[in-house]
Amino acid sequence: MSTLPVLKRFCRECYTPPEAVYAGLKGRGMDLVTVSDHDSIDAAEALGRHADFFVSEEVTCRLPSGNELHLDVYNLTERQHLEIQRLRDDLPRLVAYLDEQQLFYSVNHAFSALTGRRSLEDFDWIDRAFPAVEVLNGHILERSNHLAQRMAQHAGKVMLGGSDAHTLHSLGSVWTRVRGARNKGEFLAGLQRGRGQVEGESGHFWKLTRDVLQICVALLEEKPLAAILAPLALAIPAGTLFNYWMEDAFARQWGSEWERLRGLEAGTAARGMRAASGEASA
Repeated sequence: MSTLPVLKRFCRECYTPPEAVYAGLKGRGMDLVTVSDHDSIDAAEALGRHADFFVSEEVTCRLPSGNELHLDVYNLTERQHLEIQRLRDDLPRLVAYLDEQQLFYSVNHAFSALTGRRSLEDFDWIDRAFPAVEVLNGHILERSNHLAQRMAQHAGKVMLGGSDAHTLHSLGSVWTRVRGARNKGEFLAGLQRGRGQVEGESGHFWKLTRDVLQICVALLEEKPLAAILAPLALAIPAGTLFNYWMEDAFARQWGSEWERLRGLEAGTAARGMRAASGEASA
């Protein structure tokens, strides 16, 4: 369900069936497919039979400061999912468990306001605790993505990306390749060794507006009584524009704070992230 006030009572964040996600991604050239739902691995029930699918999860965890953060965990089991959910409000214990289980994990959209407040202490944890950083998110502003890439480069972290898609139109807008990988095992091993290359596009106003409108259409198809709220759809472009203004302000503030914390000069351009063709991607 949506995490937004009021909407969380009746609106989902995504109405696309897992099989449609899988078919859409394969149709766009993905060799491997994974789905990282929020605190859920339910997609595995429908897609686990595919040899080119692996289970992932976007975990909402709590930092020692009390602030929230999203991290992705890749290629996990149901038993591991249950333990992760039990530990997700205690980041030190969660990270210790992930390392003990030799699970690969990354911090997502570190310079985005999606999970609320940040503190300088949070960035210390991000720098020290996470082996990988999402440096290209298909729904996050370019400024936020470039800051995440700069953080990963400064700390020598593994870099990866994902579409963060909530509708069919956004599927596969960002992907990660591993040169020479021939199967899931080689892809994941190469990713952990830092051989991933990220390609795709950052988020922008029109992409988010389109996706929110499509979610509203899907809501009306599932719950026709929600049509009484249809006039509110006229405010969606203004809402997404305000969201991007807030996101940009958040990235500017915490990007500057992080740069001062690390003694870096602001404004250094991030290097490109294009990938070669003919490599395994997910």
